[in-house]
Formats: sequence, C-alpha cells, structure tokens
Amino acid sequence: MKRRGFGLIQVIFFMVLLSGILAISMKYASISAKQTADLYTKEQAKLFMQSSIELALLGLSGHDKSGGCIHKIKIISQDRRFIADINISDYFLINSEICDRKSAINTQESNGMIMMDIVVETNNSHPKNGESIRLVRRTLQRP
Repeated sequence: MKRRGFGLIQVIFFMVLLSGILAISMKYASISAKQTADLYTKEQAKLFMQSSIELALLGLSGHDKSGGCIHKIKIISQDRRFIADINISDYFLINSEICDRKSAINTQESNGMIMMDIVVETNNSHPKNGESIRLVRRTLQRP
C-alpha cells in the first residue's frame, strides 16, 4: 500500500516538473517570435528610409527653384505602414538668393549640396504594426 502512494507522488512531481519546463520553453519561443517580427519590421523601415531619401532627391532635382526651395517633404509608404518626414535644414549654394535657408560656400565642389534630417516612423493605426519603430538619420546629399 505504501508503494502505490509513493508512486503517485512521484508521478505528480514529474508532471509538475514537466509542465514547468514546457511553460518556460513556450515563453522563450514567444519572445523569440516577437523579436523576429520586430527585426523584420525594423529592416523594412530602414529600406523605406533609403527609398524615401532617393525619392526626395528625385523631387528636389526636378523642382523649379524660382518659386522658392522645398523645406519639408512627407512620404507615406504604399501600404501606409510607414511615414517619412524629411526636413531640409540647409542648402549649400554659391551666390543664390532663391533659398531662405542657405549657407554660402566658397568651393565649387560643394555647390548644390543639401542637409536632410529624415525621420521614419511606423503608422500606429496600421493593423500589421505591433511595436512602434522610429528611425532618425541626418545626411548630406547632392540632388
């Protein structure tokens, strides 16, 4: 009689131990899946940032500066998952009275350069976005 009771206690202890190990492994599996999804979204945001810079440069190169210079550009991704706010903080020009935000330079090599601040954020209202991601970059470009 004592053996049957002792066997039952061993089985219950083993079941509790096994369920604890399974609960811990499920917790780590869910954390790993979330980190993978966040990493994927961050990589998409980085690629969107590069595309936004190229699109802004394309728009600036075709812009008629006689009406003034562009200072802000907002780009929304095609699936509306990411939003890029581009602020052009400086135009580096030789002898130009068109732009109000310009820095005079003395070298021909730097003529026409622009300084851009790019902020890419996830659209919080999009159903596929879990964690919000915000990327910031400052770059010097020639349109």
